Amino acid sequence: MTTLASGTDTLTRDALTVLQPGFTGTKAPDWLLRRLGEGLASVGLFGRNIASAEQLAALTAQLRTERDDVLVAIDEEGGDVTRLEVRTGSSFPGNHALGAVDDTALTRDVARELGRRLAACGVNLNWAPSADVNSNPANPVIGVRSFGADTDLVARHTAAYVTGLQSAGVAACTKHFPGHGDTAVDSHHALPRIDAAAALLDARELVPFRAAIAAGTRAVMSAHILVPALDPDRPATLSRRILTDLLRGELGYAGLIVTDGMEMQAIAATYGIERGSVLAIAAGADAICVGGGLADDETVRRLRDALVLAVRAGELPEERLADAAQRVRELARWTAQAAKTARDDTVRPGTSAGEGQGEAGRNGSAVRADVGLIAARRALRVTYGESYEPSAAAPYVAAFTPLANIAVGDETPWGVAAELARLVPGTETGSFAGETAGAQALAAAGDRRVVAVVRDEHRHPWMAAALDTLLAARPDTIVVEMGVPQSAPRGALHIATHGAARVCGRAAAEVVAGR
Repeated sequence: MTTLASGTDTLTRDALTVLQPGFTGTKAPDWLLRRLGEGLASVGLFGRNIASAEQLAALTAQLRTERDDVLVAIDEEGGDVTRLEVRTGSSFPGNHALGAVDDTALTRDVARELGRRLAACGVNLNWAPSADVNSNPANPVIGVRSFGADTDLVARHTAAYVTGLQSAGVAACTKHFPGHGDTAVDSHHALPRIDAAAALLDARELVPFRAAIAAGTRAVMSAHILVPALDPDRPATLSRRILTDLLRGELGYAGLIVTDGMEMQAIAATYGIERGSVLAIAAGADAICVGGGLADDETVRRLRDALVLAVRAGELPEERLADAAQRVRELARWTAQAAKTARDDTVRPGTSAGEGQGEAGRNGSAVRADVGLIAARRALRVTYGESYEPSAAAPYVAAFTPLANIAVGDETPWGVAAELARLVPGTETGSFAGETAGAQALAAAGDRRVVAVVRDEHRHPWMAAALDTLLAARPDTIVVEMGVPQSAPRGALHIATHGAARVCGRAAAEVVAGR
């Protein structure tokens, strides 16, 4: 591709403005700061960029020395998908746990507290919540990231989450439009296809997005999925029928449309990121998310040049690119005002921001800083077998560990072992996978009571077989399911946490320890 000279003309600036790139390291590289000066308006953060809250605040401050209205975006869903606490596990349960509680006020409070922590670190756009209805139990990428399989439940909690997050001054980005819940393929690896009829899509997938729009979501993220009933030719991210005719036209959405990561194989392997980015903007997207895997100046240059050349070749209307860039700037202005409003609202008469157990919300109520743990405890579903007897002896925790999907990542710890060891000194643990996992866990446990920790047992036949082996030999085994509970409860004690966040592990450990 021809390399264009770096410039500050309107077309080049607009092409940079619609990009949301990532980078490596915990400080902003020189190339990123230079691009901000040239027109780049957004930056995406990932776990690799975050070491602590203090470091993150310093990083966002560094970005704003170059551009004070920069959109700093992050993929912080809470629960299994966390970037703020990527090395420790999240202080907040994810959507599935909140859906299990089904208290919209609690969901709103959790989102508000999460938003407050993001805002304190200088983050003003969150690629959350997931509004996907997890109607396919075999879904490998959504699962506990969804509020559930019931459309109305997902809709009311999506709206509550959007309201809570944005009350903290952080823009919500509701995803993955038009709905990623009925897929059996991870779009990080290939292009999923949903063959549902248009009437079913309207009654199921689209309902939570309507709720999010009614709640005022400032951004919507597109899905890299093919939905033939809506567009038989192009995936949603590249479809004018879906982004412009449906989302903007029929649903009346006027905010920012962001693509899912363009380096994901659903797009990169079929269209390429340059061509895919041009088609996405032409279809109605306003911002190109890239940087989960591609995080360098060369990627930014390639995408900028692809957009500029497409305009010059008549493949992309210049007005469409200008409109997209304007929507990015409008969101930047909204976040600046929303952050000021949220700061003013949290300072109550006679106090300073940060005093007390929590912050005052827009409605005047206070949100406890430990609301995440409260929610995780309420989300537990505990089933005691008739023969269950508690024991004060230190147990053996056998974690049956599946491969993590890319959205979750494999660097974030999960399970109950660390939290249980704090409550019951002497607790030991091991991780197992594969056909011999059950026998290996039995051998490692010795005569200790086993706490078997699984994650989506229903999707992994080897995991179910491992539990069969354990329970046949040791009926007193405790089973903790930290994924989507589909199988019938079994074990002397069964605990469903509805997610694998650190607080979910702590809540389960408290039950195991008799606390």
